[in-house]
Formats: sequence, C-alpha cells, structure tokens
Amino acid sequence: MAKSAVFSSSTSFSSIPILLIIVSVTVLFYASTIAEAGDSSAFVKKTISSHSIVIFSKSYCPYCRKAKAVFKELNQKPHVVELDERDDGWSIQDAISEIVGRRTVPQVFINGKHIGGSDDTIEAYEKGDLAKLLGVNSKNDDL
Repeated sequence: MAKSAVFSSSTSFSSIPILLIIVSVTVLFYASTIAEAGDSSAFVKKTISSHSIVIFSKSYCPYCRKAKAVFKELNQKPHVVELDERDDGWSIQDAISEIVGRRTVPQVFINGKHIGGSDDTIEAYEKGDLAKLLGVNSKNDDL
C-alpha cells in the first residue's frame, strides 16, 4: 500500500506541468473564440451599416441565388458576403444568428433593415416593397 501511495504522489506532481499546459491551451482557445465572435459581430454590424444592400450568402445555395436574382431584376448591385468562401464564415454566421435570430442563408438587409431570407425577399419584391425601400421603380411599374 505504501508503495502505491508513493507512486501515486510522484505521478500527480509530474502531471502538474501537463495539466497546466492543457488548462492554458483551453483558456487560450476559448479566449480566441470569444474574440473572434466579437470581431465577427463588429464585422456584420459594420457591413450592414456601410452598404445599402447586403446579402449574407453561400455561393452554392439555390435560395441565395434567388435572393440575388431579385436585385438583378431591380438593377441593383448588393454587397454580397459569401460565407463559404471565408475562413471566418461560421463565426460570421453565428454573429448574424445572434442579431436576427436565424442561422439560415441568405439574410438580406436594406438600408440597415433586416428584410429576411429568400422567401421574405421575393415576397417583398413581388409586393413592390423592395423597390420602395430602394427608391427605384419596380419591374411592374415599367409596364
């Protein structure tokens, strides 16, 4: 018994440096994650406030393509952030989710106002609301 107690005592002292390394790495990881989330939130807010039309999108998403096509119909060029083409895309998507309560893409903003996703954007276009928000004639007005 005494032998195992001595062995146990010496093992615990030798594992303290390893334990400290593990704790330090864990703390650094979480600190960098929190900092990245803060940076992403600031990026999202700055992007929304700096452009009249913003679409947070993924390049392969068919719903994102539909939302982008609406603005093409209105002869408007949105600022598009393709989340799948950015290293911080997941973090940005998390920040958007915190702001709008949705994690899906696309998420569309006009003049700082959240319009919604693809269906919301298409509905607003069909009702003429997008054209009004942008101060342009809708396609139907040209007829």
